[in-house]
Order: sequence, then structure tokens, then C-alpha cells
Amino acid sequence: MVTPLFFVNAVTDVGALQLARGADFLSVFDKPQRDAFTVLFLNLHHHLDLADAIFWGIWLIPFGLLVYRSRFLPRVLGVWLIVGCLGYLGFSLAGFLLPKYEDIAFTMGTPFRMGELAIMFWLVIVGASEKRLAVAES
Repeated sequence: MVTPLFFVNAVTDVGALQLARGADFLSVFDKPQRDAFTVLFLNLHHHLDLADAIFWGIWLIPFGLLVYRSRFLPRVLGVWLIVGCLGYLGFSLAGFLLPKYEDIAFTMGTPFRMGELAIMFWLVIVGASEKRLAVAES
């Protein structure tokens, strides 16, 4: 779902850009009207980002469960990923329901969302190597 929303969001970017530049076919609109439409498209862009944040968070649940159950990655990373879902959902819901507190929700949710960064660093630095089984000599 994230990819189609990004494509739609690109259309809002192009719409805002065309309105701000004032193409010839937009001459029927006054400058204040074009500015208002530009702000509308930018607000639509932001709301689509908030909708995307729901999916950014939801996918962390199965990913966190896989990491938790894997046995060759630390379980704390799996729990951190699952908790990271709350960071994204809190930010998104605050943006929709309480826009005044959106920045606070984003800031407070940042430590939860750092689980994604932690697992990336873990995989790059330590790797996901399986523990070797001891082979019994006969």
C-alpha cells in the first residue's frame, strides 16, 4: 500500500509546483486563488504522508515477530521493532486527530522508531550468522 500512496503523493507535489509556478492555463485564477490551491495540495501531501505512516508502523509487527522468533538475532530487537509500530501509529493518529500535538507525538515516538535503525546497524556490523553446531568427532 505504501508504494501506490507515494505515487499519488507525487501527483500532489506536481500539482503544488504547477500552481506555484503559474502555468499559462492557470491564468483564469488570481494569484491568491493559486496560492490557496498550492497550500491545499501541500496539505494533501502531508495527509498522505500521515496515511503512509500507518503502513510504516503496521509492517513492523510481522517483522518484529520474525526477528523475535529467529534465534539468531537478539530478541530485544524484535520487541523494539514491535514497539516501533506504536511510534508510527501515534504520530499518524496525532496528525489526523490532534494536529496541534503532531510534533510532540513525532518527537516522543522517535526512541520507539529507532528499532529499525538498530536492526540495520546490527545486521551490517554483527550480521545474521547462525551459531555453528558442534560436530561430534567419531
